[in-house]
Amino acid sequence: MSEFVSLNNWATGESPFHAGEQAVQQRAGVREVAESMGRRGIRRFMPEQHREFFSAQPFVVIGGVDASAQPWATLRAGAPGFVSSPDAKTLRIEDGVLAGDPLAAGWREGALLGALGIEPRTRRRNRVNGVVRAVEGETLQIEVMQSFGNCPKYIQSRTPSFIARDAAATRAQPEIATHLGAAERDLLASADTFFIASANLSEAAGPGRGVDVSHRGGAAGFVRVDGANTLTTPDYSGNRFFNTLGNLAHDPRAGLLFIDFANGDLLYLAVQAEIIWDGGEVAAFAGAQRLVRFHVNQVRRSRGALPFRWSEVELAPQFLPKVHERA
Repeated sequence: MSEFVSLNNWATGESPFHAGEQAVQQRAGVREVAESMGRRGIRRFMPEQHREFFSAQPFVVIGGVDASAQPWATLRAGAPGFVSSPDAKTLRIEDGVLAGDPLAAGWREGALLGALGIEPRTRRRNRVNGVVRAVEGETLQIEVMQSFGNCPKYIQSRTPSFIARDAAATRAQPEIATHLGAAERDLLASADTFFIASANLSEAAGPGRGVDVSHRGGAAGFVRVDGANTLTTPDYSGNRFFNTLGNLAHDPRAGLLFIDFANGDLLYLAVQAEIIWDGGEVAAFAGAQRLVRFHVNQVRRSRGALPFRWSEVELAPQFLPKVHERA
């Protein structure tokens, strides 16, 4: 244990997880293994390969909270290098703001931020949680508080390539509603990927305090649309840290981001989450260990905001038909 304390700067008796994460780990029966893995895998700095990885990506997923502490998952895009790492404790995001970003005007020094670098083509992903230390126009400089990698499970492989957008797309105002319209329900029902931001802003959370943003993937249809204001998704086996569910146990507010890969639309949802731990409804979702039901409070759609064309999707191995035949 002392080796890991020295490596990742976790003092004896200090945990990288807050009480909400620990409670969910306990309920899932993985508390001890999660703590051991967390102290090994969660660093207070970025290793060189993570720094290079972020700098090579044309987009980064960001989690933050607005003035009312509502979390949002959003995205910035730019030529590789628009995200950089001057040193192992710093991540810098230069511009890349897209039309309709619900967090664009709200960043302040001291704001908590989560960032996810993801490369769908190779199914690699790395995460950072930190604090904004400087805001220069639309450029953010972030002090890294936690850095760790995730496994490639559930990531659908597709490759983005930049396309030119007309001026209207770069300035378009989002369409805002309090419920999902028919087009939004269709998008969700066919989705194979989304991102979720959650937060624990309490000082009592200690080193676990912050905003987290995470990836969720599944075969098309894994998001069940229950109505104009409700959707349900499976929670599959993951890294056993339970960062998202731990945050939701503390504060059920979350922000979801869906991408329309066909036309570049971004769909942002402000939701309240409800964890469904067991029962027949969980059993009905193939592979689910539990469910999360989201109650939608606000819908924001930014049409054509994302400047990419995407290759055809290659499903993650976990979702290929032959996997389900053996299950």
